[in-house]
Formats: sequence, structure tokens, C-alpha cells
Amino acid sequence: MGVTLGNLLAFEWSFRWYGVAALLCLGAMLGIRKLLIRNKIEKEYRAGRIIFRAVIVLLLVLIAIAPLLLFPPYELPPVTGQYQVGTVQHTYVDEGRIETYATSGANRKLNVECWYPENGNGRYPLILFSHGGLGIRSSNESLYFELASHGYVVCSIDHTYHAFWTRGEGGKLTFVNPDYFRELQSEDASANKQQSLAYYQEWMAIRTGDINFVLDTILQQAADGAPAVYGLVDAEKIGVMGHSLGGTAALGIPRQREDIGAVIALESPFLYDIIGVADDEFVFVDQAYPVPVLNIYSDAAWDHLSDWPQYARNYAFLVDPPAAAFSLHLGGAGHFSLTDLALTSPLLVRLLEGKQPAMDSETYLKALNAACLSFFDRYLKE
Repeated sequence: MGVTLGNLLAFEWSFRWYGVAALLCLGAMLGIRKLLIRNKIEKEYRAGRIIFRAVIVLLLVLIAIAPLLLFPPYELPPVTGQYQVGTVQHTYVDEGRIETYATSGANRKLNVECWYPENGNGRYPLILFSHGGLGIRSSNESLYFELASHGYVVCSIDHTYHAFWTRGEGGKLTFVNPDYFRELQSEDASANKQQSLAYYQEWMAIRTGDINFVLDTILQQAADGAPAVYGLVDAEKIGVMGHSLGGTAALGIPRQREDIGAVIALESPFLYDIIGVADDEFVFVDQAYPVPVLNIYSDAAWDHLSDWPQYARNYAFLVDPPAAAFSLHLGGAGHFSLTDLALTSPLLVRLLEGKQPAMDSETYLKALNAACLSFFDRYLKE
């Protein structure tokens, strides 16, 4: 399916992991010491039991250092804007939709987090963010902070059962739906376009439904004079963006509503624009794209835009761009480096991308964030 999956679990390091690692290391060292002593005293100690205990000790050591190796301490790049940034979380219940991935008949719930100018006193453009195929709402937190520091309200959605995990009110955790996970793994646009189209339509219906519901909820709260973050929202200036599958959903929103001012897609195909299959080729909607759009690519997709069938419209926008349609290649890294996973787990990104990124992750993210800020400033503020 090319690269259409989003970033995996973005792990937040905290002191509890230092404690776990320290305890496990201590236990491992004590176990080793005990084995050495016993080996001296008990000459007849059976070799099988020694080996078994040694394996257990080694496993403890690996468990102890694994969090540090996979998720080392990190800091987000410092913001460059004038505003201090505040955050707030909400859980919205969509009474107009029944949860697709549950059999309880309950309404769909969405956990949303917003980053906003904490010391601001005006109204600011609203940006909605949709995470990747297996992402979480904090996948691009460095970008949210940067935008908010320059006078934006940024709200990121956990797409329930599409997110790797989401924590709602009361601390309840909900993990990715296994059927959806299998769909992501099995989808292959080159092998079976009809099946891929069915998946695309299913995923887009859920994702765009989520974005529209959250956007309508925020705008209604702002119109009703709700306090806090809602009072900062400028309902006349709205942007949507996302990474991978989330960017695909963002690209579809201006096809559904007329109040969107700009879109940014981080390595995302125009799946919403695919309306059929003919002669084993995808058929795209024959309508001009309605708003300014910036498509940003890493090395992962840049050289494949003409090869991957689901990216046919992206390639067309590259070779013959419509007015206010821009394509930007940020070389030096891969698909997951377009998210903060490059900071939270450099080793995991290297494993997922199959090589060491040529550019430092912080430098790369700063370039990405600067490009997004410049684009939104041009189309939502000027």
C-alpha cells in the first residue's frame, strides 16, 4: 500500500521509567552476584539450572534497558513565537453516530487535545490535526506548540479504534481495533484496487466524520460564547492537516464543507478523491481542488509518487500543479520522521524506516514546522 500508515505509539518518557529500569537493573545485578557465589560454593550445582537462571537474568537486563534504548529522554524543540502555550483536553460524544468498531450500540466518543496561546487575548485561526494510521493525537506535538506560540488554536483528534491507543475521561484506555489493524496490513493498491477502494471509503467515512464532528462542536461552543479555549477561536479562519492517513482525511474535508481556508498533508495520498476503478486504474473525481494545499513528502514517498497508484493525484499536482497547490520535499529522512516519533524513539524510527536518517531529527522537525507555519500564515492570516 506504499506508505499510508501513521506513526506508531509516541511514548512519553517520565521518571517512573527511570525507577522501573533502576529496580530491574538492581535485580539483575543481584541475580548475577548470587549465581557467581553459588557457582563457587555449590560445585555440584546442575548446569541446566545455571543456564536457565542466567537466561532469566539476561532477560531482566534487557527489560531494564529496553525503555531507555527505545524511548530515551528528549525535549521538544523550543518554540519561536511570542505566546506561551496552554493545553486542554476534552472528550466529545457524537450523538449522531453509533460506534463502528463496537457492538454495544453506544455513540462514538472522541478524545481531543488543544494547544492554544495561553496569554493571548484575541481570536486566532483554528487548526485541526488528524494522526496517522496507527498514531495518537500527540504525534506532532512539536508542531502544535510551534503553531500555538505564533497565535493558532490547534486541536488534535484521537480517532478512536484507529489510534494506537487513546485515554479518555476517567483514564480509560482504548486500543486500536484488530480488524482495522489487519486491514491496514493487508491493503495493497497494486494487487487489488477494488478491495483498496472499499477500505479507503470505509476509513475516510470514519475519519472525515470525526473531523467534521469535532470542528462543528468547537465552532458551536465558540458561537455560544463558551469560555477558555473556545473563546480564542476565529471561526472565519480554519485549517486542517494530518500525517499519512490523517492527512488523507484532511485532504477530503474541503470537498465536504466550504469554511476551510487551507490544508496541509504530511505524505498523504488523495484517497478521498478516488471514486472508482476502471481498467485496473483508480478513477479520481474530476473537480478542481477547492482550497490552497501543501503536500509535504519525505524520502519515503518522493521517488514513488509516479509508481504508487493511490498517489496518482499527488504526482499530477507535482508535474502540473493547480493554482495554490504546492509540493515540498524534505529530504534526509523517512515517513515517520515527519512526526515527533523521531524524537521520542530514534531507534524505533530507524528500525521502521530501515536506515539511519541523514538529517538530525530536531533539525528536520524544525524545517517541517517552519514550512507549516509559513503556509498557514500566508493563507489564514494575510
